[in-house]
Amino acid sequence: MSNVTNQMFSGALSGFATTTFLQPFDLLKTRMQQGDGRIRSNRGVSLVTGTLQDVLATRGWKGLWRGTEASLMRNVPGVAMYMTCLTQLRTWMATSPYFTSYRQQPFPDNPNASVLPKLTNTGNLLAGATTRVAVGLLLNPFSVLKARYESDMYAYKSLGGALSSIAKQGPQELLRGFMASALRDAPYAGLFVVFYEGIKREAMYLTPPTSTSHSTLVHGISAATAGAMATMVTQPFDVIKTKIQVRREDRYHGFFKTVGTIWNQRGISGYFDGASLRMSRKVLSSALGWAVYEGFLMFVRASNRQVEHS
Repeated sequence: MSNVTNQMFSGALSGFATTTFLQPFDLLKTRMQQGDGRIRSNRGVSLVTGTLQDVLATRGWKGLWRGTEASLMRNVPGVAMYMTCLTQLRTWMATSPYFTSYRQQPFPDNPNASVLPKLTNTGNLLAGATTRVAVGLLLNPFSVLKARYESDMYAYKSLGGALSSIAKQGPQELLRGFMASALRDAPYAGLFVVFYEGIKREAMYLTPPTSTSHSTLVHGISAATAGAMATMVTQPFDVIKTKIQVRREDRYHGFFKTVGTIWNQRGISGYFDGASLRMSRKVLSSALGWAVYEGFLMFVRASNRQVEHS
């Protein structure tokens, strides 16, 4: 198993790659979710198309990457911490007979096999959910900053000034939307790890990896599929979180009040605003992120083996 430094670097690299390439999906999703349900567009275009047209008309193509700096501040350390802590926790849990997978990775001596620990579905569910919520709590202020930078409802002049403005409003503002985030992230991360490891394991049995590129393809497809499945289950909490973090009206202050507001205004459909964009973003970011993460750790393992045999 690679050491913590390698895991942190690999996670940071994964976070940087996914954030830089996929920021437009996050921005458009936030813009779609930020609106008050009482106000709906009557144009004869889809909400996605209308939102895209609005951004391009006001800021051009560069506008699609608005908030990238804030996203990097949240996602690079966030992904690094999440993936590293997840790997470390799973490694520790793998020493317990309660969580050790009864079905080990096929062909363990295969140099192209996954380097990550193998746990039961229960172990993977607990590890993913616990790690994601803990990291989310620590970085929630940056999540608020990210959401507000992606919206068009705030006119911050600098990242430092924006964060200072949020901090001056006290702990309640710094932790704004955390409950919704936790209710979204805990099931998402837990289910994702279960689905990812399960799909990857079955794929490895069916087609044992013969090269690094083969393994990368398996990791990417497994992560994309797992991301899609976990995203739809947790989409309503993503909408609720965004409303709480960017809307200023009293009816959006608090988790249950926001849930009621969305329901009264638009019913069940209101909880799925931006679902297609979040789905697209999660599928692509999961595929890219986990392929990069596992790929780098496999590269380090191969390099270490070459050194040992030289």
